Amino acid sequence: MITYEDGGLRALAEDGRWPELLAAYRQGRAAAVAEAGEEAAAALTAPLGHLIAYAAPPELAVRLFDREGGAGTAAGVADHDAGPLWEVLATRHSWLRLAPLLGPAPVRRLVAHTRALLGEDLSHPAEPDPEGVPLRLEPWEAAGWGETARVREYLPGGGARSALLTLPASREGLGEVELPPAAQPGGRPAGPRVARALAGLGALAPWAQTACVRGQAPAAAALLARDRRVVGGYLPFALAYPALVRAAAVGRSRGCAHGRLGLWRALAAVAGADGQGGAGSTGGASSTGGASSTDGAGGTDGADRAGGTDRDEVNALVARMRCFTWQEPSAGLHHLHIALEDPASGVAWVVSGSQEL
Repeated sequence: MITYEDGGLRALAEDGRWPELLAAYRQGRAAAVAEAGEEAAAALTAPLGHLIAYAAPPELAVRLFDREGGAGTAAGVADHDAGPLWEVLATRHSWLRLAPLLGPAPVRRLVAHTRALLGEDLSHPAEPDPEGVPLRLEPWEAAGWGETARVREYLPGGGARSALLTLPASREGLGEVELPPAAQPGGRPAGPRVARALAGLGALAPWAQTACVRGQAPAAAALLARDRRVVGGYLPFALAYPALVRAAAVGRSRGCAHGRLGLWRALAAVAGADGQGGAGSTGGASSTGGASSTDGAGGTDGADRAGGTDRDEVNALVARMRCFTWQEPSAGLHHLHIALEDPASGVAWVVSGSQEL
């Protein structure tokens, strides 16, 4: 079996012998699939896949995901080294270069959303996104962070740099707050849209807890905060957005495009939670974790509505939403403590948890 650890592969890369490296990747992956299964094969060949995705010409690098080599030879959306191989590829080339070359729909969609996160406007050159998520950043998406921080910075020899997920990041702007008593179960709204919103928020950070309550953001925070008296405060949603996107990319198999898609899915559900079957129903509703995101094909043409996501509704929600964050006594290197309040529906949502690296 040919693997990345075999001698000479880096020398081939230095000589630009990319077709031979791709053949070695395919041969090694197929053999590993037959011998140890898909998951082991992906891990074994990922370092070589990273090298190809990072440094090969795009015309060859995109072939990592093609099935033309036969069963077991193609990388999937979960193949990763320091990060997903498709995200490595997306950081290296513009959509203009990649669009005519990329085939598999799930990879194509994730690459397109990565390029949108990096500042490209794909609202016209890309095909419509199946869920209607716009393929250009809304102003509130771009306001809270610079382009260089939106996706991992990959290194040519393997590895990556990424910002730590911390919300709140410090005590700056926060003060002592007395949270209200935790709501009783009868005060917690239920219904299919509420459940979808909880699942969407939980999918962003599977290591965190989620819940909702009829009331304001501090009342939602009280459901999961350890103490009634906390150091907390309000902040614009634009400043919370980066942490919510990064939360889905804590694991190496997932990228920031997963976070953006998942957050839009959750916001669309929150925006509709005062509709039929939403916040108007009462009963118990809380969730730990959530559903995983869908990796369908496509981009968007900028239409106001497609595939279930109404961009105008989401933008209106973000404009009116109040965001409350607070510190916990002991927080992991990744931590997220935020409550999101929609004054229009009278419902507030909370996501809280921490994780060590």
